[in-house]
Amino acid sequence: MATPKFKNIQGSNFHKELKKRVNNYFVENNKQSTGNFSLYFKAGLFWALYVALYVHVLFFTPATWWAVAECFAMGGLTAAIGFNVMHDGGHGSFSGSSFWNKIAAFSVNGLGASAIMWNNKHNIIHHTYTNIDGVDDDIEIKPMLRMCATQKKYAIHRFQHIYVWFLYTLLLIIWVFATDYTKYFRKKVGSVAIKKMSAFDHFAFWAAKAFYYVMMIALPIYMVGFGSWLVGFLILAMFAGLILSVVFQLAHTVEETSFPVPEAVTNDIENEWAIHQIETTANFATKNKLISWLVGGLNFQIEHHLFPKISHVHYPEISKIIKATCEEFNVKYIEYRKMRHALVSHTMYLRKMGRA
Repeated sequence: MATPKFKNIQGSNFHKELKKRVNNYFVENNKQSTGNFSLYFKAGLFWALYVALYVHVLFFTPATWWAVAECFAMGGLTAAIGFNVMHDGGHGSFSGSSFWNKIAAFSVNGLGASAIMWNNKHNIIHHTYTNIDGVDDDIEIKPMLRMCATQKKYAIHRFQHIYVWFLYTLLLIIWVFATDYTKYFRKKVGSVAIKKMSAFDHFAFWAAKAFYYVMMIALPIYMVGFGSWLVGFLILAMFAGLILSVVFQLAHTVEETSFPVPEAVTNDIENEWAIHQIETTANFATKNKLISWLVGGLNFQIEHHLFPKISHVHYPEISKIIKATCEEFNVKYIEYRKMRHALVSHTMYLRKMGRA
């Protein structure tokens, strides 16, 4: 399908006012909008722990129960590095240096996924066409899941709110071994063509995959045997997949978020881009500092979608500005105070989509 267009609503100063107020916050407080020492420390800590666990579990042969715990920890760190390092780097908000942003963005290659494919899928498409069926690849999990009312319903969807949690554990495995290649060879993310890849892009894609397969498959099998590797790898990948899936889905597929449908003739979206982002996005657990720290501020998803080039370390503060502006302009700001509330809402939403 052709990508839809957002309306330029006459007399609407909402987005302009948001940008002015958030920009004033950084000017008045003499702060850079990119990451700071706390982010750099966290990035170094997470990667150091990941490498240390990898070396220990592979070369020092810990007891089985200890090795299993370490594989779970590596799965959690895989998600944490993705949230905190790769995600900010991919949006150019990790650092004021383009070099370090690129290093942070490409760190996802060390976790098995392609930074190039992620940029097309997430930065370009998801952040522009959030929750638009047929364009946003994040809600294209057909036929196993029905994520919005415009998608075809099958009998199995009646139980999707139950089996979805197992499917979520498969995210990283499918991402690393299947969907990256599907996008690469089709030259599309869903129905949207990706930008032409350079010779370096092709080299980087295959080099990253080869490196991951050597470090996470070939070498571990050589060191500990196929059976032990398979168990450890599945623990790591499935735990990471579950965390990644839950955090991203709680931000967009809950009961209060919308799934706009373009007008049939003009292919226009009803709202301007900024309002569209707010209506299709939800925050959760915003008062929980530990969750915010671990998930790289992605529980402040509204702030992230409006200002993706601002580092997540600033989201708690600018959220106050954005929330107040939404109230002033009568734009609904969706927020779940507790993570469990968002989990229940996501479950109930899937149940509704499976039975409606």
